[in-house]
Amino acid sequence: MAIILAVGAQGGLTESDLSSWIFGSFFVNGLISIAFCLVYREPLVFFWTIPGAVLVGPALGHLSFPEVIGAYIACGALMLALGLSGWVRRCMEAAPMPIVMAMVAGVFLRFGLDLVRAVRDDFWVAAPMVAAFILLSSTQKLGRLMPPLIGAMLVGISFILFQNKFNTGGTALFSLTPPSLYAPAFSWQAMVELVVPLAITVLVVQNGQGFAVLSAAGHKPPVNAIAAACGAGSMLTAFVGSVSTCLTGPVNAILSSAGERHRHYTGGIVVGILALGFGLMSPFFTRLLLATPPAFIAALGGLAMLRVLQTAFSVSFGSGRFALGALVTFLVTVADVPIFNVGAAFWGLVFGFAISWLLERRDFRG
Repeated sequence: MAIILAVGAQGGLTESDLSSWIFGSFFVNGLISIAFCLVYREPLVFFWTIPGAVLVGPALGHLSFPEVIGAYIACGALMLALGLSGWVRRCMEAAPMPIVMAMVAGVFLRFGLDLVRAVRDDFWVAAPMVAAFILLSSTQKLGRLMPPLIGAMLVGISFILFQNKFNTGGTALFSLTPPSLYAPAFSWQAMVELVVPLAITVLVVQNGQGFAVLSAAGHKPPVNAIAAACGAGSMLTAFVGSVSTCLTGPVNAILSSAGERHRHYTGGIVVGILALGFGLMSPFFTRLLLATPPAFIAALGGLAMLRVLQTAFSVSFGSGRFALGALVTFLVTVADVPIFNVGAAFWGLVFGFAISWLLERRDFRG
């Protein structure tokens, strides 16, 4: 949620826009999760794509929110078609993972930089959060007692309250405002910039991670049905302003890590029910977090992305395959220079793939 708020602040979204986005991310995807867990008797929990959400931040600098929503719908239609056609696995295998993850690393890098800036701008909020995160990450025993990110959040809240920096603007915190409904706008800039990168992050990065952890636990996730559900879910959540739906890796990894395998799906149902409640309460949670200093959200989002950013770099440059293409993808994405009013993430993929095709041809045969 901190990542969504950080992206929304970067893109100039209003409180009602963010609340509606969070409603769709939790409530609608909670319904999909419950349905799939019941039908397939596996822990199949759906939420939203974090890399896709981060992609949206720079796009909102030169695209309107309705144009971004139009790209969500087009991406959903593409994933639905791929799921129904049965081509999903072939598309996943065709995308060089180092190049894809280099794009993800380039997009995520700004969260790490914002964490550093948060410590500079509001030291007595962000620095204690970083210290708590490091302390709780230092040993497995401490990490089991208190997850590092939760500990950092609690420490940050304590310092905010101690310094009287919690500002509601005089409005009541509790609210059950209904989600907004948006009319999409379709533009070629949004289609080119967002549709393919969003589809890749969902089908290759996010769903691929989910398939891996579920298969390792002995489950057999229905690849094509999941892709179709992500497409249909993305089209539905788009109308309330939410980024594309995906099969979540970390949540399903937790659910399938303990207990009897044939009962794992019941944990998914419980997560789906909790997501329904959280979605209904999204105006309250949105207002609660927005009342905190900007450095708190920046630090929380940066700490949440550290491990993901580490993984992205490891996959991009750790194997040696597609190394030059991955580097070009990373540099183009970080430079954030749009071409023909199309954002850098798309061009990072294009140039990185082109360089690997020209200079690293043997890696495609590996």
